[in-house]
Amino acid sequence: MAEHTRSSITIDATPAKVMAVIADFAAYPAWTGEVKEIEVLESAENGRAAQVRLVLDAGAIRDEHVLAYTWDGDRECGWTLVRSQMLRSLDGSYTLAPLGADRTEVTYQLAVDVKIPMLGMIKRKAEKVIIDRALAGLKKRVEDTAADKAL
Repeated sequence: MAEHTRSSITIDATPAKVMAVIADFAAYPAWTGEVKEIEVLESAENGRAAQVRLVLDAGAIRDEHVLAYTWDGDRECGWTLVRSQMLRSLDGSYTLAPLGADRTEVTYQLAVDVKIPMLGMIKRKAEKVIIDRALAGLKKRVEDTAADKAL
């Protein structure tokens, strides 16, 4: 990725549990506010999604993306844009690092290039908002799922 924005969060769960939530695309509308519709178009040999169509609705911005995904076990999930109406490119990844028993550091990296002209500073700020919201939603979803299974 060229210019990108990155942020990390610690989640109280194993990397396998975190990656299971990341790989569960059908549940994205429940924990990601902007994803309204999702469809796995193609699966990889490992059973995880290889290509996914997402319909996003963030108020004034509505778009449909198709993303291609790559997986490195429970260590990393990366994606790149196949097609979109509003974006020229989109590359991202979640990288998971175990922090001992039942704790994982999740780093989200994102680079977005929109088709309309936008100042780099404004684009980085938008990326930061997307990342922070995604990490907070992921943390809540993983920890709530773990708490529900403990009951």
